[in-house]
Amino acid sequence: MTVDVFRALHQQRFPGDPLVLPGPWDAVSAREFAAAGFPALATPSAGIAASLGYADGDTPVDEMFAAVARIARAVDVPVSADVEDGYGLAPRELVERLLAAGAVGCNLEDSHAGALKDPHAHADRLAEVRDAAGDRLFLNARVDTFAYGDQDPEQAIRRAALYVAAGADCVYPIEAPLAVLPRLRSGIKGPLNVFATLDGPSPAELGELGATRVTFGPGLLRRATEALRGIAGELRR
Repeated sequence: MTVDVFRALHQQRFPGDPLVLPGPWDAVSAREFAAAGFPALATPSAGIAASLGYADGDTPVDEMFAAVARIARAVDVPVSADVEDGYGLAPRELVERLLAAGAVGCNLEDSHAGALKDPHAHADRLAEVRDAAGDRLFLNARVDTFAYGDQDPEQAIRRAALYVAAGADCVYPIEAPLAVLPRLRSGIKGPLNVFATLDGPSPAELGELGATRVTFGPGLLRRATEALRGIAGELRR
């Protein structure tokens, strides 16, 4: 599937109808999500890390790209990859490795080791990635103000504006409280990615609050792990 298909899925979304992107952690989960009818998928770095036996943020770069490649190869729908903050790769190498893995897009976060990066420096990096990618990748710029900053929505909006100006296709203010989503929607240009939990508001409800697209991070893997734990317990009886 091409990036054009993926990009089109973000356009002209109606309130209450966001693009729902499940997060596969391996080829089996990817096939199940695709078979269920989801038009695209978005890998979670934390979910892949857990599936490979690593803590979040500790996955070696080669293993992360190999996992993304297995997922993309297993399905016929577009796959976007969470590649954390880019692993220190030069923009052109990052782009080429994403394309070689079969990804049509990526998340790039504006924090490292739990600390926010300078937004202007990060915008410059996003611009370099955009220049290297051209139109070949959909860039989702994660804004970590609510995860590691002062949780000020105005700061998140300012960061988002820099990233959109640098060429980001979508902005992802992860862990933004529900109460501020309408303000983020009114202040951020272009598609808005909202993080969802399985025990929280539905994707449709998040769409009504402003979400263009909804992702779940490692939440789906954690729910599957709970189910597996129950099966294991049954086997022990």
